[in-house]
Amino acid sequence: MTAISSVVQGQESAFPKAEYDARVARARDGLVAAGLDAMVVTGPENIFYLTGQQTPGYYTFQALVLPVEGDPVFIVRQLEYFNFVANTFITDAAIYQDTDEPVRFLVAQLEAKGLRAKRVGIDKRGWFLPITTYEALLAALGTVHDAAGVVERLRMVKSPLEVEKLVRAATYVDAGMRAGLAAMRVGNTENDLVAAMMGAAIAAGSEYMGMEPLVSSGPRSGVPHGTWKRRELTPGDAAFIEMAAVHDRYHAALMRSAWIGTPPVEAVEMMKVCQEALAVSLDAIKPGVACEVPHIACQKVIDAAGYTDNFRKRLGYSVGISFAPDWGEGGILSLNAGVKTELAPGMAFHLPPALRIYGRFTVGVSETIVVTETGCQVLGTLDRAMHQVAA
Repeated sequence: MTAISSVVQGQESAFPKAEYDARVARARDGLVAAGLDAMVVTGPENIFYLTGQQTPGYYTFQALVLPVEGDPVFIVRQLEYFNFVANTFITDAAIYQDTDEPVRFLVAQLEAKGLRAKRVGIDKRGWFLPITTYEALLAALGTVHDAAGVVERLRMVKSPLEVEKLVRAATYVDAGMRAGLAAMRVGNTENDLVAAMMGAAIAAGSEYMGMEPLVSSGPRSGVPHGTWKRRELTPGDAAFIEMAAVHDRYHAALMRSAWIGTPPVEAVEMMKVCQEALAVSLDAIKPGVACEVPHIACQKVIDAAGYTDNFRKRLGYSVGISFAPDWGEGGILSLNAGVKTELAPGMAFHLPPALRIYGRFTVGVSETIVVTETGCQVLGTLDRAMHQVAA
């Protein structure tokens, strides 16, 4: 490894160099199959997958220029350069200053590599490809081809080293959820729950999450994707808690439900349906089965119980590499009706069946799993029962 100042190339890399070399080789195969000469990779998740580069500074322009032939070059802001050195094994960096216009800088690099007149694609589905950036690149090159899916298809199936990261992340989320449930008592606030959850997960080893925990109580819990807002827990409250934790950017997530006092019969019945729906979904996950199959199994349980209108969503979504604003890889693969992609060993998903009466309460339960040769491995260890606390 080459030392630059006191920063050593790849010193903080999440994986060995051989792992990235194999990923780049497969990505190049994908470019050839798509009829492309090169790809400009802009999504932070795809960049991390191919290079190991990770930074909270992905709000500024960064890009990997990956040609089918020749060395890749990384376009990086000066402030991020030593971060890039520490995280990657790539030796060719093109460093721009804050006074530079990044797209013009990128185009100059393409020209220097003889790629400007070639078939260049870009991963158009990324979070951080502003329209202005795309239009500027289009104006400079004349044509920018669609390379969306080239890297994402590779990310669908996790390597054994990636699965190890997910398993570690699941231990952190278990710690966070246990702490959140332990903090569930009258007089505590939603903020107290989240403080306990985040503190325990981080103490266990988690890095910063791609999305904040979803924690709400009482009538607030009946609003999807609500989260903490200083509300104090009172007798008779439902509490909905969901969070992810992270190991080397690999996320595992978990959802559980709680009640202060005795839950109403309706909530108990809905929770039983969620638990049954999750169980049959897990049983349906096997290699070679279409992604829609576990969703359909879940939906049948919910429909038979009469809660169709209380469940209007997909069963689950893939998990793995994530940066804010999401903890999932739902744009890559979903467990949903109409998704015919076959499950394969190494695919990883979060399955969160939840039922809600809007404006009153939500109940739900989830697991993060990895598809195996015979079924699936559940990564979490928490009891799936509703957590009940004395009022």
